[in-house]
Amino acid sequence: MEDCIFCKIADGAIPCKKAYEDSDSLAFFDINPQAPVHILVIPKIHIPSLNALDEGNIKLVSHLLMVAKDLAREHGLSKNGYRIVVNTGDAAGQTVHHIHVHLLGGRNMGWPPG
Repeated sequence: MEDCIFCKIADGAIPCKKAYEDSDSLAFFDINPQAPVHILVIPKIHIPSLNALDEGNIKLVSHLLMVAKDLAREHGLSKNGYRIVVNTGDAAGQTVHHIHVHLLGGRNMGWPPG
């Protein structure tokens, strides 16, 4: 999608501080971190939100979660815990309509979150 900021980041048109990249996904540090470690994991194809997923996306979404898990381990979050967040829709706080996984850690997280 031509005006999607995450598509532009995935295409390399907008620079980011990469945490991981492969042929299907890109992980980069959030520019407005909400925790000491705040990494976004995105697919390289445009999918607006969880609501747009279908059976053909099962492997891709699973892959995004595995990337987040591996990054949590790499950044020392596995022992004490971390949070995975996928906001869906404006009322849930989704500000970029390109599905993405937030990996947050490095501090104690409260509940409810917001």
